[in-house]
Amino acid sequence: MSEKHTPAGGRAVMNRRLDPVDSLDFFPTPPWATRALLAHVLIDARGICWEPAAGEGHMAEVLRERFEVFASDIRDYGRGYNVGSFAGKTDVPQPELQCPVRPDWIITNPPFNVAVDFALRGFEVARRGVALLVRSNWAEGVDRYTRLFRPNPPAIVAQFVERVPMVKERWDPEGSTATSYAWFVWDRTAREGTRFVFIPPGCRQRLERPDDRMRFAAAKHEAAEA
Repeated sequence: MSEKHTPAGGRAVMNRRLDPVDSLDFFPTPPWATRALLAHVLIDARGICWEPAAGEGHMAEVLRERFEVFASDIRDYGRGYNVGSFAGKTDVPQPELQCPVRPDWIITNPPFNVAVDFALRGFEVARRGVALLVRSNWAEGVDRYTRLFRPNPPAIVAQFVERVPMVKERWDPEGSTATSYAWFVWDRTAREGTRFVFIPPGCRQRLERPDDRMRFAAAKHEAAEA
C-alpha cells in the first residue's frame, strides 16, 4: 500500500520498521488499551507495579487506577519519573535504578527491539509477573522462541480484537493502524501452559474516559501541527 493510501495514524507501522535499532521507540499507549488489560486479563491483580518505559505517563498514570506505581524511563520526559535504563542490548541496566520495594508486577509497552530483554529482567525483578504490550507478530521468530518462549512460556497471550493505534511520540485519539497488538503475560501463580484469550471489541469506546484527552493527548504536538 502506498503512503498516500495509508490510514490516518497508520504511520506507526512504518515508523517502527524504519527506526534505527538504538531508537527509543516511543509510541505512547492509548489509555484504554491499559484499562483493557486490567478489565479482561489481570482482573484480580493488585499491589505494586513498576512501569519501566513510562515516557509521558500514558500507561503509568492509568495503572495508578489499580496499583501503587513506580515509573521510570531512560529519557526524562518531564513527568518527574525516575530516569535510567531498565534493560536492553544498547540500553544496559543500571543497578541504581530500582523500585523502592520489590514490585508485584512489571507492566509496560517496551521498545520493540529490546522487548525480550525487558521480559527477562522483569522475571528477575517482579514478585508475581510481567505483562508486555507488543505487536502480535512478536510471537514469531526463532531467537525469541529460543531465548524467551521455550524456557519461559507466557501464561496468557491476550489478543486485541480491535486495533490499538499507536503513533510515534504522541497519542492520537483519532488514530488508526494496520498493526495488531497483544498483551503477553507471565504469572507465577498461573497453571502450566499458555492460554490464548481475546480482548473483546468495543474496549476503545467503553474504556476511554472523558478526561483522557485532556490528560494524555500531547498538547505540544497538537499545537505544533496547528
